[in-house]
Amino acid sequence: MTRRDLSRLRVAPGSTVALADFDPAFIPNWSTGVQLESSVERLAEYQERLAAQDSDALLVVLQGIDASGKDGTIRHVLSGVNPQGVVVHSFKAPSDEELQHDYLRRYALRLPDRGQIAVFNRSHYEEVLIVRVHPELLGREKVAKDEHIWKRRYREINEWERYLNDNGIHVAKVFLNLSKDEQRKRFLARIDEPEKNWKFNAADVAERRFWDDYQRVFAEMLSHTSTEWAPWYVIPADDKKVARVVVAEVLVDALAAIDPTYPTLDDEARRELEKARAGLEAEG
Repeated sequence: MTRRDLSRLRVAPGSTVALADFDPAFIPNWSTGVQLESSVERLAEYQERLAAQDSDALLVVLQGIDASGKDGTIRHVLSGVNPQGVVVHSFKAPSDEELQHDYLRRYALRLPDRGQIAVFNRSHYEEVLIVRVHPELLGREKVAKDEHIWKRRYREINEWERYLNDNGIHVAKVFLNLSKDEQRKRFLARIDEPEKNWKFNAADVAERRFWDDYQRVFAEMLSHTSTEWAPWYVIPADDKKVARVVVAEVLVDALAAIDPTYPTLDDEARRELEKARAGLEAEG
């Protein structure tokens, strides 16, 4: 299968990211004319091979600011994939029980089984994003803030993802990069269009006051946690259709790197297969 050139979207490990260098309206040359259906077909084929091989798994980390299209991306990109092989976890504020444990535990409990794709809709990265913009949340985690806490969490997350990769759980990280003006338009649509009213949350609009803070912590997160074993991809999200095609191709590329294969039968299993075949033919 053809692998797309994603280098312009991949955050080079060790680089310093400025989100201003990533255009939310950018359209990759290769994406012009590419239909999402064809990308999903390729993704579904790889997923079937992954399930059959049953030795590796893929964890998809999906991050983005409010209204960046996380839910729609999941719904459309995974639309043609066997639902038995995919699980989606949407993480909200941690519960009182979850707060009694370390911050990574609730994510570790929802890792994919071998042969499976798991999507984290928001993820452990909220612990260096919303918690950083609102450091008062550290109090609920019963953690004291110190000047090194964020660098420590970057290190802990990188080491955890390396551990996952070493144990066959490959990590594909996608950041949906939305412009402030496009977010405003999407919020207005949620207010003006009755069928979208249910999506509206006044708290999301209130968070726009922290736009610059979020852009800063997004950039630092991307700078400190894009690694060789778990790189970040910054996806232009102003055009939903483009974003979905690009995300699908990122996942195809991640699965192509795993290169799962269908199991081959040993001699004994093949003899049993031929015996069964002969028996079925004899019935005819």
